[in-house]
Amino acid sequence: MAALNLDRPAFLAEEDIVIFEDAVSRFFEEKAPESRVAQWREAGVVERAFWTESAEAGLSCLGIPEEYGGMGGDYRHEVILMEQLGAKGVDGFGLSLHNAIVAPYILLCGTEEQKQRWLPKMASCELVSAIAMTEPGAGSDLQGIKTTARLDGDEYVINGSKTFITNGQTANLVIVVCKTDTTQGARGTSLLVVETDKVQGFERGRNLDKLGQEAADTSELFFNEVRVPAANLLGGSEGQGFFQLMGQLPQERLNIAVQAIATIERALSLTIDYVKDRQAFGKKIIDFQNTQFELAECKTEATIGRVFVNHCIEQHLAGKLDAATASMAKYWLTDLENKIIDRCLQLFGGFGYMAEYPIARMYRDSRVQRIYGGTNEIMKVLIARTL
Repeated sequence: MAALNLDRPAFLAEEDIVIFEDAVSRFFEEKAPESRVAQWREAGVVERAFWTESAEAGLSCLGIPEEYGGMGGDYRHEVILMEQLGAKGVDGFGLSLHNAIVAPYILLCGTEEQKQRWLPKMASCELVSAIAMTEPGAGSDLQGIKTTARLDGDEYVINGSKTFITNGQTANLVIVVCKTDTTQGARGTSLLVVETDKVQGFERGRNLDKLGQEAADTSELFFNEVRVPAANLLGGSEGQGFFQLMGQLPQERLNIAVQAIATIERALSLTIDYVKDRQAFGKKIIDFQNTQFELAECKTEATIGRVFVNHCIEQHLAGKLDAATASMAKYWLTDLENKIIDRCLQLFGGFGYMAEYPIARMYRDSRVQRIYGGTNEIMKVLIARTL
């Protein structure tokens, strides 16, 4: 039984979307059982073969038009994918970043030649992608980046380092945020696409040891005199990077909110099942009034969260989701995610603290949601600017 008593919104109730959801659910059940996901957590990376399997199943580049090798869907398909990744506990698989963050940069900001060159290979997962924004000295403040790219003939020469890069050990196509003019502030920022298999001077650093998200390969990347063709400048014009980033960040933040509500619903479902089965003092834990009140509050807040997320998705599909509302969704849903998971873990008692239980992994994995995609404090700054 679903944790929340809500009808599907009309935009997710269409027959083809329901059929797609069932197909994605079955794919993860068959191809990503808990035993395999546990191996990824142990290895610190999702095996490369699973990217290919996902592409062959039609899960890569869902919102990319068929003319560029994609599935020809829309953001609803990406929502279904993100929700099923959460519902099935497929921890650390960076396909949604590849699909719903990196690919849209190329589709919406790239030249026709760039779209033809990169998107079909991304759809087949011959190219697995990442975006390199954060640096050791610059996180949410993207204007503070130090990585540079100087034009030398018909090539750009990139120097700098990045950190906390999702898909960092696997990606062979990386969008690098860099300064092409260090005197122009935000207007000197550009995005350069690096095909890592084709360049010299690119190095992968450590696969970072994290508090959670163990299966996600989160890495340091180093660019030492890396030369890429001038044709790899995304969009073909210098100084557009900051504006390209700002145009895509609302969807990235909505993605995080979607992931948050999917995790909340899974946590609630697992906890309700547990307290109905577990006994203490001669009766089931669900029969204690404290348990009922705790879960009643969690369910109420989760319902509010789901309604808000659905509203944001609908606005985004209509091209009306503004940056402030996306920031509201990101910060509020991820705060709620951490709050509800903490309360659910408490109801598991000592078992909730054991790493073998999904609720313990969700507790660790969810903490970063309040940090990446722009910290929740930055989200509040952006919202405050609209007051």
